[in-house]
Amino acid sequence: MRADPHVARFAVLQDAAEALLDELAERYMVDRRESKESLGAADALVRLERLMPRTPAAAPLAIAFTETPGIALRLGRWWVETLPGCSCAVCDEDPVQLVELLRLQAAALVEGGLWERVRRGVGGSWYESRLIGVGINARREGPLTREDSREARRSGFAAPVQWAPWPARPLKETSGPEEG
Repeated sequence: MRADPHVARFAVLQDAAEALLDELAERYMVDRRESKESLGAADALVRLERLMPRTPAAAPLAIAFTETPGIALRLGRWWVETLPGCSCAVCDEDPVQLVELLRLQAAALVEGGLWERVRRGVGGSWYESRLIGVGINARREGPLTREDSREARRSGFAAPVQWAPWPARPLKETSGPEEG
């Protein structure tokens, strides 16, 4: 069975995600972890790479490499962006614009632009997220299960959490020419 060339063009997203993970791991004090996980109950296992800043005040970043080919980007606790959102020819998403969106969102996270909280209401609990950075100002919200809500409140998300910027790696010193 041959791959659909329209869908195959999204492979550049996975290449861009790999490059982004490498760049961020080189520039910031993070631990990089790889695992195989399912994105949903009925989904197959996919490769998932996480960058965990070495300060608990900074939000983690995770990228799942999906079969589309595409990616699922997770920032902090609840911000999730699936790229492409739809791989059909009718929606015709532009891979170049999706790579730009990936980089914009990651840059906003790294600079401390992610805010998250849990909101309780009559019908249950909801998460709220805001991502603000150069070229992006977006907001998301959605329902939480009772278990997720309880665990989030225990983790300090009852009050808004403004994630901190990622700690940069110290610059490597370069030695100049020997004087003599």
